[in-house]
Amino acid sequence: MDSELSNDGETARSDGDRPTATGRPTAEEVLRLDGVRKEYGPETAVDSLSLTVREGELLTLLGPSGCGKTTTLRMMAGLERPDAGSVRLAGETVADGSTHVPPERRDVGLVFQDFALFPHLTVAENVAFGLTDATDDEKDRRITELLDLVDLAAHREATPDELSGGQRQRVALARSLAPEPDILLLDEPFSNLDVRLRVEMREEVRSILKEAGVTAVSVTHDQEEALSISDRVAVMDDGRVEQIGRPESVFEHPESRFVASFLGQAGFLSGKYDDDTIETPIGTFRPQRLNGLSEEYVGTDLDVLVRPDDLEATVVGESEADGHIIHRQYTGPSFVYRVELGNGDVVHCQHNHVTELDIGKPVGVELVADHTLAWYPPREEAPEGTERRAERPGTR
Repeated sequence: MDSELSNDGETARSDGDRPTATGRPTAEEVLRLDGVRKEYGPETAVDSLSLTVREGELLTLLGPSGCGKTTTLRMMAGLERPDAGSVRLAGETVADGSTHVPPERRDVGLVFQDFALFPHLTVAENVAFGLTDATDDEKDRRITELLDLVDLAAHREATPDELSGGQRQRVALARSLAPEPDILLLDEPFSNLDVRLRVEMREEVRSILKEAGVTAVSVTHDQEEALSISDRVAVMDDGRVEQIGRPESVFEHPESRFVASFLGQAGFLSGKYDDDTIETPIGTFRPQRLNGLSEEYVGTDLDVLVRPDDLEATVVGESEADGHIIHRQYTGPSFVYRVELGNGDVVHCQHNHVTELDIGKPVGVELVADHTLAWYPPREEAPEGTERRAERPGTR
């Protein structure tokens, strides 16, 4: 199992948190949330959430709008007070039932999506804003160091209105890093940038954070962003963390149907484990192709997770067809075809851009995956309130 946390307070190690010979984790804990909950009237925004952030890592909270990720970030910063649970920063309790350290007394840096720069100050003056206890010489050295780090030394005397969006973001980052915070918190830091600049800046920001050795938590709803820049990703839904781990582990080994569906395009094949065969609407295959499937599940109905690159569609005669193409998406390098199978299942098949198939065509669908596949109990068979536990045994 990949998860390092559970929402009922029990914690297991995630990828990269292996103990040393002394039994202690290999990386120092900078931030810990234990059972935090936040309510707004009758609505629970964050529900008994526990997680840790380790020194030098970039952890991203990923999920759809309204899942509680920004509220979680605000509780880390001290902008919101949890209704239950505790927050520890650098070994000190900063929030619990009797304690709430305000944001200005927490050693955290904040980068907002609108950058929040002072328009009447120069780049250097913006960066220096948080250096209230430093001498003039110390400020000058720190400003020079940070502007070199973010490649803005030539814009020291410019004002924000003279800079591009990417440059303003780098100024905001330098300003947040200036006081050398214990942790940097980034709230949707790339959402105000255009698509091309967004890709460029997320790579640049990760490089800057790693060069500076900064511990950071980022919030985003953009899965490509989260998977590409993070050391670990925490996928959130309905105020809870569904799964946390390295990006490749979370994507390749989704522990719930929600995680599987939220990350990338997911299709589910209805299957039946019968004797030594998995029966599906596109044919049969051996149970060894499903991760964690044992003989105790013989006779069980199950849903098999398939991604677009796991399947291949071929135009066939109507009598041989497994289904029909109902949608075609052109991505540039490839086409992704949505296929409705004879039993109503809908799956996606990815093909090179030179292979163009017409909507409505009857197709045969072949499983071409060279890895084991995740599986889950059929949605209607998961008892209410038990879906998270019920789904975990079949992850790949």
